[in-house]
Amino acid sequence: MSKYQYVPEPALVKGDHDFSSLTRLVTDINLRPTPKAWYVAMLGANALLMVLLVSIGYLIWEGTGIWGLTNPVGWGWAIINFVWWVGIGHAGTLISAILFLFRQDWRTAINRFAEAMTIFAVMCAGIFPAIHVGRIWAIYWVFPIPNSMAMWPNFNSPLLWDVFAVGTYFTVSLLFWYVGLVPDLATIRDRATDKIRKVTYGIFSLGWTGSNRHWWNYEKAYMILAGLATPLVLSVHTIVSFDFAVSMIPGWHTTIFPPYFVAGAVFSGFAMVLTLMIITRKIYGMKEIMTDDHMEKMNIIILVTGSMVGFAYIMEFFIAWYSGVEYEQAIFILRATGPYAWAYWTMMICNVFSPQFFWSKKLRRSVGFTFFISIVVNIGMWFERFVITVTSLSTDYLPSSWDYFSPTIWDVLTYVGTFGLFFTMFLLFLRFLPMIALAEVKAVIPQADPHNYDEETNEYIAPKVEVPEPQSEKV
Repeated sequence: MSKYQYVPEPALVKGDHDFSSLTRLVTDINLRPTPKAWYVAMLGANALLMVLLVSIGYLIWEGTGIWGLTNPVGWGWAIINFVWWVGIGHAGTLISAILFLFRQDWRTAINRFAEAMTIFAVMCAGIFPAIHVGRIWAIYWVFPIPNSMAMWPNFNSPLLWDVFAVGTYFTVSLLFWYVGLVPDLATIRDRATDKIRKVTYGIFSLGWTGSNRHWWNYEKAYMILAGLATPLVLSVHTIVSFDFAVSMIPGWHTTIFPPYFVAGAVFSGFAMVLTLMIITRKIYGMKEIMTDDHMEKMNIIILVTGSMVGFAYIMEFFIAWYSGVEYEQAIFILRATGPYAWAYWTMMICNVFSPQFFWSKKLRRSVGFTFFISIVVNIGMWFERFVITVTSLSTDYLPSSWDYFSPTIWDVLTYVGTFGLFFTMFLLFLRFLPMIALAEVKAVIPQADPHNYDEETNEYIAPKVEVPEPQSEKV
């Protein structure tokens, strides 16, 4: 006798919410008085931001000699941090664009602040290529702008490719984020009681009235931007990987870097989204919108991308062996057994072994464990960029030039300071903009389905899930 049972899809929004309750829950955060805890958090973020400004100011005054750069290691923490921040910025666009095109409705609860995280992470990333050149005041020389000196940028340089890739990614992500904000800004405008807020939100909501024409244009623009953003998710970190892959340095000259970097970027990006989501939903009481089901789905993506990254780590050894090049083989052996072995095995434990715990459904739905693993993953991804960058440069083709790289306090302060910029922007976002894509979340609750209304009375009727009776097999 076989038993068949229909298992309904879990509700995307928990609790007995309707359109009005969702509107109040999300927009009251922006309309009610600022809590004291927000000011305390902003004070801490601003302190770190001042650390960044002081570090950059001292760098401009003294030069890049304040960093721990040596003769073989010309790229230190600046490039490591650049790649790390760009990677973190990948999850937002993937959640918003790719999952939107695949009609994954669960994205609606997390896409807004994931997109905000993307924009702020790319802002942090953009600092490092500018300041690592040394003479920052001459950075415009590398831009493709007409100038009387006829000093044109080298279009064969992957660093210039980064300018186009990251610049395009930032622009499209910003437009995509803003277009999604327009209906929700209009909602706050309509609920605001003081004139300043009404005027401010009214300007940025672009005269939105919610008419059929407005929704038509909105959905068309959103679809176009999603289509533009989708290839950028793949192309940006691919081009960032070319910074390494097109060179002849041992350990860098490999074709596996583009897919390997993209998988790692999605891996670290989802981990950062989880870190922020768990904190945000706890503080603002959003557990019924950002549910454990969302967390479990994101943990599955972390498990998949973490396994892909682990496969890439193993394949690197195979590629080095298969190439027959002694220099390539030596660099990978040195990574695992040499002076930077501590960094390599930290990377392996954090990125390969720690996500494997998510094979357990119980651990996937554990908030505390997920928060811990999300931080561990991003620590591991920073060490991955450290291992790739520093080990290959410090042990290149000439043993006579080998040297051990050690960061200075200014390397550390510059990196820590970027968290000040990131959290300052994120706190401003939480305070003044709706953290949840309200219009999209409303569209996935049962009340949004016209089939759940009585045609005669036009009243909402809660849907009933009918579970078929088990059927016996006929022999």
